[in-house]
Amino acid sequence: MNDAYDVVVVGAGPAGAMAAKEAAARGASVLLVEKRPAVGSPVRCAEGIVTKDLLEFVTPDPKWVSAVIKRAKFTGPDGTGFLISGKSGDEVLGYTLDRKIFDRELVMRAADAGVEVAVHARAVPFVEGNRIAGAVIHQHGVSHTVRAKVVIAADGIESKFTKAAGIDTTVPLADLDSCAQYLVTDIDIDPEMNVFFWSNAECPHGYIWIFPKGQRTANIGIGIPGTMSGDGHRAKDYLDRYMEKHFPNGKVTELVVGGVSTCRPLSCTVADSLIVCGDAARMSDPFTGGGIYQALFSGQLAGRTAAETVAAGDCSKSALMVYDGAWRSSRMGKFLSRSYLIKDVFFRMDDTMLAEVIKSVPDLHLSEVTVPSVLAAMLKNNPWIAVKFPKLLLHRK
Repeated sequence: MNDAYDVVVVGAGPAGAMAAKEAAARGASVLLVEKRPAVGSPVRCAEGIVTKDLLEFVTPDPKWVSAVIKRAKFTGPDGTGFLISGKSGDEVLGYTLDRKIFDRELVMRAADAGVEVAVHARAVPFVEGNRIAGAVIHQHGVSHTVRAKVVIAADGIESKFTKAAGIDTTVPLADLDSCAQYLVTDIDIDPEMNVFFWSNAECPHGYIWIFPKGQRTANIGIGIPGTMSGDGHRAKDYLDRYMEKHFPNGKVTELVVGGVSTCRPLSCTVADSLIVCGDAARMSDPFTGGGIYQALFSGQLAGRTAAETVAAGDCSKSALMVYDGAWRSSRMGKFLSRSYLIKDVFFRMDDTMLAEVIKSVPDLHLSEVTVPSVLAAMLKNNPWIAVKFPKLLLHRK
């Protein structure tokens, strides 16, 4: 480990790995630091991603694809709903990844690009004056101060570097989902279909998901806001009741729990010598909690921006603002803005409303599926929505 690098990336998830690889590919010297002893573990993710989002960055590889998804079922409180599939029934909607292997593959690609990787290394901010000047890295009983021209904070929802830079990272309790997920085997499922289930009685202001991981195996999880959680009705309590009702004989082989931000992204994602990306920037989808694509996109953009500003000799906040502006004006940024509005509306509906809205949407082909098209179907069959939630009209086209 050197005393100084052009770029230090903290966190070796998809955002950090992509950032490190991108910066190194553009000639920057890069150190990638991961606090856990093994990249990709433990998994705190449902592991699903849409086909077009994955293909923007990598070609699917059977070694880290657990399931190929060709259908998605959306179910309301009364058990009715709609199905999304390809016109022929054989098009691929998305994938369930094996994040333990996928994340390691991304880090290995970063290493191949020239990135130095340090695992089981805890990084804390090294502050000099009023700016992040690098990191103090604690590894194997030894502390080492490493300077950096740019630090990329990809250290997740609990990001220490973001707070140290004076950026407000507060997440309202209503926008912080408590999540629990089982890896379950020996269950009867459609191995090519994702299932999403909404019911305030069974998963208040959240949803339950079933993402196949192969034959008779799936990630089955739930996310509910912190405001809905309490003694006897925490996320795991709801999940256990769902499992007992629908998969009483399923065999649980893994449990993961954690928090996911479902708020708007940070109001600013840069500071002097600092770029924030992925979950650290609160970029998970406010409606679903998903964040793999946002991590890959923001990480790639962060690495590119860091290398360019280092080469230009200006790593000030004003120079790095090009990153903040670029992601906000991108397809991803616009999607996150719209998704928060939809979440705000959707989770204020009671179960009667939810059932009416979900069952009113016809089965759709993949080529027809966009957020505006689904909203248009909902509004067409439920004109009362436009009266009760007029802001949705802004996003029907």
